[in-house]
Amino acid sequence: MSHTSFLGIPVEGRITPGDRVPQRPLSELQPLVRALVDDDAVVEFGWKQYTPYFNDGEACVFDAWGFWVRTTADRADAGVEDLGVGEYDEPHPTLGGPRLDRGQYPYTEHPYEGDDPERYGRARALADAVGSGAFDDVLLEAFGDHATVRVRRTGITVEFYDHD
Repeated sequence: MSHTSFLGIPVEGRITPGDRVPQRPLSELQPLVRALVDDDAVVEFGWKQYTPYFNDGEACVFDAWGFWVRTTADRADAGVEDLGVGEYDEPHPTLGGPRLDRGQYPYTEHPYEGDDPERYGRARALADAVGSGAFDDVLLEAFGDHATVRVRRTGITVEFYDHD
């Protein structure tokens, strides 16, 4: 039995720690967003964010995922599912990226392949930040739950994300 206090009031009993990712402030996300917004070769980027309605008996926890980037060199009709940048995505069509060996889990990520490692690095840094869970409070407050977020230099569009 542990002894501690909350606001000076003694607490007795076993406290089970949570596994929540420590949150980081918007000020740490801002330079990563700016690096893509200010890049003339980046047309737009975005992600999905929501709390699942059901998670096979596990806790339903808000998450942001599915980060993608459209550049001036990408096909205009390319779907966002083809423009992913992140840990489990195949190389981006114009930014490149690491090739994944999906032979067994966890996947093996090979070195970067492509012609634009610096731009890919900036996109990947933001993708990793959005997907890390460390900015979930900031993203939830800014764009809400059940949302698709699309960022362009001229503004940000938020649409309701309908999921099962």
